[in-house]
Amino acid sequence: MVSTLEQLNAATPDDAEAMLDGLYAQSPWIGRKALRARPFRSLAQLQHQLRHAVDAADTETRLALIRAQPELADVTDFTPDELERLQHLRADYSAQFGFPFVLAGRDPRGTILTPAQIIDELTRRLDNPPDVEHQEALRNIHRMAELRLGGDFAIDLTTGNDIWDWQEKLSAHSDPGYAEKGQLTVTYLTDAHRACAQRISHWMRDCGFDEVEIDAVGNVVGRYHADLADAPTLMTGSHYDTVRNGGKYDGRLGIFVPMACVRELHRQGRRLPYHLEVIGFAEEEGQRYRATFLGSGALIGDFKQEWLDQKDAQGITMRDAMQHAGLCIDDIPKLRRDAARYLGFIEVHIEQGPVLFEMGLPLGIVTSINGSVRYMAQIFGMACHAGTTPMNRRRDAATATAELALYVEQRAAQDGDSVGTIGMLEVPNGSINVVPGECRFSLDLRAPSDPQRDALVNDVLAELAAICQRRGLRYTLEETMRAAAAPSDPAWQLRWERAVDALGVPLYRMPSGAGHDAMKLHEVMPQAMLFVRGQNSGISHNPRESTTSDDIQLAAFAMQRLLDDLAHDSTH
Repeated sequence: MVSTLEQLNAATPDDAEAMLDGLYAQSPWIGRKALRARPFRSLAQLQHQLRHAVDAADTETRLALIRAQPELADVTDFTPDELERLQHLRADYSAQFGFPFVLAGRDPRGTILTPAQIIDELTRRLDNPPDVEHQEALRNIHRMAELRLGGDFAIDLTTGNDIWDWQEKLSAHSDPGYAEKGQLTVTYLTDAHRACAQRISHWMRDCGFDEVEIDAVGNVVGRYHADLADAPTLMTGSHYDTVRNGGKYDGRLGIFVPMACVRELHRQGRRLPYHLEVIGFAEEEGQRYRATFLGSGALIGDFKQEWLDQKDAQGITMRDAMQHAGLCIDDIPKLRRDAARYLGFIEVHIEQGPVLFEMGLPLGIVTSINGSVRYMAQIFGMACHAGTTPMNRRRDAATATAELALYVEQRAAQDGDSVGTIGMLEVPNGSINVVPGECRFSLDLRAPSDPQRDALVNDVLAELAAICQRRGLRYTLEETMRAAAAPSDPAWQLRWERAVDALGVPLYRMPSGAGHDAMKLHEVMPQAMLFVRGQNSGISHNPRESTTSDDIQLAAFAMQRLLDDLAHDSTH
């Protein structure tokens, strides 16, 4: 029997408890405690209260909940060999952790997992420390409850599923060398990148956008017009390029969520009192060329002509790549937007971190985006025989880089919320029996404020100079990107907060350690961002990056609420 939230709020305590019976195996106490928070404004609020009841329980009670879970169902499709493998792994799991293997059994869209996916997940989780696996088990229990609640209350996940499906379909396009391995890599103006642009533009037209174009830097731009031609514009969007072997949601979620909102407006025949411009930014990651934020930078007049001479790993200049893609380089200056005509910029993005995942919250309000600086560096020493050169006579470029990497780790940790990374590290023409005479590496330094970032940068560069002087080495340093910290505009942040609160979701405010297109638009107009919880401990820039269609739908509803509230404010 399908229930409604209104029935749950109005029911007697016993009847309400009965309506939640079965969400958590043999644990009616969870529903009983959650019901103390009635009336609920939304099922999302109910889900949060159910989770809170479990989180507030003591360790033994939570362990009893895990041990009360039934064995994984839906094993009928297993072959005899797969079933035997599963049984052995289950036995190993129980012996290792002292409780049964708990798995929701469905992917983030709600589709039943295949035998191979189940076995892979069980194998992976056997490597977890006990405390981590305890939390994994509980999260799977909460996910099962979420799925059951969706069935009991007939939640329509059409919007979330459609956005999830768009991302899945777009991930079919990947660069050569990665596509063959089943890995997702889409870098600037490759065939895969251009195919993504075409597919996004096609979907935008299907959603009911009035204008769709691919501009002079490869941005996909969709416009949904207001009734009045001279109305102001709200800009939103994110990037569709990826890092190498990355995930399906970074950037792309921020394109598809507003597309779904436009589709709903079009279905209703509604117009807003402002134009809505949704942009799939062509390049944010800086993977093929050293320059970053090409797509969003061009819109604020920050496209540097010298970037056209940058070369990729195959020696292809950006100019040649753009000409090959049919882009009109001479039109790039024309892309600059008149900020006075814009209300602001908003962006939806997967969190790319563990905070929301660990707190059990689907959405987060971004308070600021960290400032960052990136460098490409080289240290030069002397290549010499590894067997005949005494340790005290070496000028080893690699050990100098290693020493710097350890310093970056130690120095960034002093601030608590600063971060430093050497993510690319190479010994050109290295050999097992040669002391490295050269080392190339990247350096990425970030902090919540520009003064804090600059202090970190100054200390790290001073240490680089000191290390090289002490070791008799030479170095070069090229700054490839500098982005100022971007605090959210208070009024726009408040709009996101009101939209999230209207869904009954607890408000959580947090900074963004990652860079986003919003930080470029921040230079000319107010901006604010909404984070969506990532699954798998919030991992990002990784194939396991994921989020559920449930959380995606909440983000879409939050954006629709923001658009509606802004429309109301604009007409009063």
